[in-house]
Amino acid sequence: MDSALIASFLDCDIVTTNGSDVPRETIEYLKELKKKRDIVVLTDPDMPGKRIRDILNQQIPGLLHAYVPKEKAIKGHKVGVAESDKETILEALAHIVPAEQSKRGELTSNDLFELGLMGAPDSASKREKLSNHLHLGKANAKTMLKRLNALGLTRIEVEEAIKQ
Repeated sequence: MDSALIASFLDCDIVTTNGSDVPRETIEYLKELKKKRDIVVLTDPDMPGKRIRDILNQQIPGLLHAYVPKEKAIKGHKVGVAESDKETILEALAHIVPAEQSKRGELTSNDLFELGLMGAPDSASKREKLSNHLHLGKANAKTMLKRLNALGLTRIEVEEAIKQ
């Protein structure tokens, strides 16, 4: 369903994993493909989607990620890319996040603490708002730090994003 929706408005190659147990053949194919071009991972905003991302990140260095917000990917009792719409997917693809930390990113856990993104009663809520604003996907403090640094954001840029 996900690939049919995406193919209806994007001309791109789509590789499906057919669930959270990513087949070895799919991983090997993606490793070879990565040698020739960038790969953007777009999974459902749920635990199996996170599992797929984690498996692919462990096996294939240099992946890029697009995150569909969970609240925009729900229809009835289902959560997934196929339950979102064209605009939501295009917005996610317009805000690609590298899986690996950039050498430019110098934020620390202390920065997150001082910005109220960790260690405070409302830190989870603040991270969620910032994550939605920057299209980072759901993130605990450790993951948020990694993604902010992967984007090479400075503390000043994060402070500005929090204000927005």
